Amino acid sequence: MGASILTARNLSKAVPGTEGELTILHPLSLELAAGDSLAIVGASGSGKSTLLGLLAGLDLPSTGEVSLAGHGLASLDEDRRAQVRAEHVGFVFQSFQLLDSLNALENVMLPMELHGRADAREQARLLLGRVGLGHRLGHWPRQLSGGEQQRVAIARAFAAEPSVLFADEPTGNLDSQTGERISDLLFELNRERGTTLVLVTHDERLAQRCRRQIRLDAGRLVPPLEP
Repeated sequence: MGASILTARNLSKAVPGTEGELTILHPLSLELAAGDSLAIVGASGSGKSTLLGLLAGLDLPSTGEVSLAGHGLASLDEDRRAQVRAEHVGFVFQSFQLLDSLNALENVMLPMELHGRADAREQARLLLGRVGLGHRLGHWPRQLSGGEQQRVAIARAFAAEPSVLFADEPTGNLDSQTGERISDLLFELNRERGTTLVLVTHDERLAQRCRRQIRLDAGRLVPPLEP
């Protein structure tokens, strides 16, 4: 493993409630190295997606700090956090979140074009070929199956060569056989590209494929605690 790429110290999240402050995530700490993989597991409402959002800088914690690729996120304004995400982070969501107005090739090209890469089209073709969709470049999201849309989403996530890839229930909308293929693809690309993988999942088999797992229950880490 490489040097530390993602660190959380005493991270917590609380929000106002009708009967006072509601703690969604109790203080926790963790550290991930470059190329590491972590599964965040737990029942619905346990705080998994909240933790992922805090680690990715999509939300700010009530206490504690997140350092992502050497950037302390709490000290940055939203524009600067967005810039850090654009430079260092990729996302794969359960709902795919492809742009309906762009075909498969254009969806994958988009993050590279935003970075001003002149080879965006060539690299998008290579990535789509790598995920088995070289024959579907011109197809619109509505013309693709759920598994094909998720493969486009994975290609798009890796297009900007992220330091950290966050995946929120990446197989949640797929049948078991398709989900297994998507899982294989995620871990293959993770190994090939040295990307740190952080995923939220209900799937225990998928979680066990990660080098590390943490379990949340009502916003608290369940022993044994990860460092």
